[in-house]
Amino acid sequence: MPSNANRCLIGSQQLNRMDAKCSHAPFFTAVLLSISTVALAHQGVQNEAVKARMHSMMGLDDDLKLMIAMAKGEKAMDADAAQAAVQRIKAGTPEIATLFKAPETDPKSEALPTIWDEFDQFTTLAQELEQAAAKAAPTIQDRPTLAQAVANIGGACRACHRRFRK
Repeated sequence: MPSNANRCLIGSQQLNRMDAKCSHAPFFTAVLLSISTVALAHQGVQNEAVKARMHSMMGLDDDLKLMIAMAKGEKAMDADAAQAAVQRIKAGTPEIATLFKAPETDPKSEALPTIWDEFDQFTTLAQELEQAAAKAAPTIQDRPTLAQAVANIGGACRACHRRFRK
């Protein structure tokens, strides 16, 4: 049985870690798979508004990927860098509603038309991401607190992507 020193909190679950890295591989793998397809989708986009949306979302993805790599122990834990990444996510989220306001499409876009049918719900989910980032930034001190921040921010991303992304 692992000692209390070998436990990490993620959401309301307490997960045993089997090594010193406090790896939450299944969760982090799901988040990475969810966001890594964005880079592939950028190739061949013709609509400039869609390109701008994708570019903005990719910046958020890059910050989340950095946080995941630190939380998994793939990169050295740097609380200042993680907090800066969270602050960039928080600063970038108000732009989401503006970038998606016009119903711009492109064959390469992963945005579902329901965004514009349910735009109030879409913007609410963007605001929830901003709130998750705002709450996370001051709490990040070490891998377990970073893992919690990733869980909360990743959960907000997933909630929107499940509903509004192909």
